[in-house]
Amino acid sequence: MAISASQVKDLRERTGLGMMECKQALVETDGDMDAAIELLRMKAGAKVEKKAGRTAADGVVRITITGDGKTAAMVEVNSETDFVAKGDEFQAFAQSISDRIAASNPADVAALSAMPLKDGADTTVEQARESIVQKLGENMAVRRFISRSTGGLFGSYIHGNKIGVLVELEGGDETLARDIAMHIAASRPEFVSADDVSAEVIAKEKEIFAAQAKESGKPDDIIEKMVTGRISKFVNEITLLGQPFVKDPDLTVEKLLAKASAKVLSFTRYEVGEGIEKEQGDFAAEVMAQVKGG
Repeated sequence: MAISASQVKDLRERTGLGMMECKQALVETDGDMDAAIELLRMKAGAKVEKKAGRTAADGVVRITITGDGKTAAMVEVNSETDFVAKGDEFQAFAQSISDRIAASNPADVAALSAMPLKDGADTTVEQARESIVQKLGENMAVRRFISRSTGGLFGSYIHGNKIGVLVELEGGDETLARDIAMHIAASRPEFVSADDVSAEVIAKEKEIFAAQAKESGKPDDIIEKMVTGRISKFVNEITLLGQPFVKDPDLTVEKLLAKASAKVLSFTRYEVGEGIEKEQGDFAAEVMAQVKGG
């Protein structure tokens, strides 16, 4: 049967796929729209499976804070390349996932994948992922997320789509919360305060510092003082409260918070791709392989 342009247009709008793919699916299903959608999903599954083994180490971080300011979510969604990560469609997809997390508080990535991407839609997060993988030609994955509620105040900051920070304050205001989030993005603290640093971490560093100090040949009592000073400096470097505030290095974050009668309850910092071992491929060889493959 003849396939009309309006049928192709409708299928494209419903699937987000290319014109020729949609037309061919309609031809193969004799114009049955639902059957064409199912066929495209089956074909997409095959393409997605082929791409699933490829490393997705680029991507974006997205944050959602609900209108009442009491619930927040942050997610890292990965792609293979920065080119795709910068695209409006990929970024909109990632933002929709962040919004879904904030609204539904899924237990894990598997539970998130089974949820509808948007309220009232039939398309799940996983189905939307498969569709965009097929359309853009890269493997994509929801790597990690957090979802929190607070009786205090959330602050957030995203730098270049690649670094995201979500911070929870008690007291203070939105400007302070954002300043603290920006500081965390730049200074990479590992803990809020010295009380959060485990004894094991301190013991390990103390052992290293003591071994270095002994090489100086100084008396044991002097070495002990040297190690104590080094440990104090180390703790300040890795804790938020001990760090000099990036906007005013003469002021520690602890003193900044004290001036506002505020307290940091928690923070999370995501950086796209951290901890993922990226594949180092031969780009020229890949291009030649694609050319030879037609």
